[in-house]
Amino acid sequence: MTIRILLLILFVSFNLSIDASAEVLLKAAYIRNHQLWMKEGDKEIQLTTGRYVSSPKWSKDGQYIAYLASNENGEKTYLYIYDLKKKESYQPYPSIETSQIKWSPTSNQLAYNSRGILNVTKTKNGRPHGFENVSLGVSDFEWFPDGKAFIVSSQSNLLPTGWEPVRLFKVPVDANLDTNKIKPFYTIQTNTTDLFAIDADYFKWSPDGSWVSFLLAPTASWSNDSNTLAVLSSAGDQFQVIGKMLGYEKWIKWAPTINQLAFISGEGRFFVVNKSTTVTEIPTLNKQKDYTPKGYVDLDLEWLSPDEIIVARAKENKAWKVGPVPTMFTVLYVINLESGEQKQLTFPKNNKIDNTPQVVGSSITWYRTSEKEDQGDVWVKDSMDAQEYRWLKNVDSPPTFFIKSN
Repeated sequence: MTIRILLLILFVSFNLSIDASAEVLLKAAYIRNHQLWMKEGDKEIQLTTGRYVSSPKWSKDGQYIAYLASNENGEKTYLYIYDLKKKESYQPYPSIETSQIKWSPTSNQLAYNSRGILNVTKTKNGRPHGFENVSLGVSDFEWFPDGKAFIVSSQSNLLPTGWEPVRLFKVPVDANLDTNKIKPFYTIQTNTTDLFAIDADYFKWSPDGSWVSFLLAPTASWSNDSNTLAVLSSAGDQFQVIGKMLGYEKWIKWAPTINQLAFISGEGRFFVVNKSTTVTEIPTLNKQKDYTPKGYVDLDLEWLSPDEIIVARAKENKAWKVGPVPTMFTVLYVINLESGEQKQLTFPKNNKIDNTPQVVGSSITWYRTSEKEDQGDVWVKDSMDAQEYRWLKNVDSPPTFFIKSN
């Protein structure tokens, strides 16, 4: 009898240890009352005071959080880095206005844009510090997957004969402003009839690194209503136009393991109509497929698995014509791409709005707010069938989760 009890205890303990090891503790950086915070598991920590913080981004290994900080009016933004080991914020170089901060996919090196100058951090005492110039004339950029170079766009100029083409370049990390090291990568011939653009933004690589997607943006007023989603092969020899959409970076998502691209298609700056979840294989061998039912609009998306997508969906509002733009009260749905089945995932009450779905391991998270609130809460389901619970209260915007990469 004693042996049986001992074996039972060992069996239960073993299974509990498996469950504990399989459980992934959520770890996120976020902004509350303009300050940078972090939460890991159940522990919240405030990391900054007296600053107006934006754009927190995790380093590859999770030791650092880069962020931008400005004055109350947001007139100038400067780069800071929070070191989780030393528990301190520091500036990696003297105050230089900064935008578009992006960590290397392979190391703790940080790239940033400073008024059209692309720079990278050097290293001092094992952490990012100082900087080196890389290239001038940069509009937007993204690291190549190997961390050795950048794909860079340069905004075209208006000439007496019309707008120049949109040019993309491949820039080595160590270019150090040497134009001999910088090579043309692809030139996009544009015109005002079927493909008009003056810039390229929001570069995103496919899972295997063989394609990069980006938005081709026309002039400012026009871009509020329509931009062109395109893809380019990693060798710079195959270019394809995918479709028309608004200029929202989070509305473009590659599938987690295959070269399949999901985006929210549709023109028109108002969210009331004509916003559909669309999925296409890359290269576009087959016809694109829309998954948004008639009478609805999708206003955000996230891949749950290679065959499932989570969308933030609301009913269309065709009746609205003039006056204040109506609030779209979105809830989350899960779309099965294979079967076509669509299932409601969240059920917000009292005119709450569920948006910004994010998938971290097996956990599904989203941001829940209301029409008149400046802050919102972050809710979580540990799996599709689990009970939802509130993980963060009163945050200014959706969090940035740390997802450990290989």
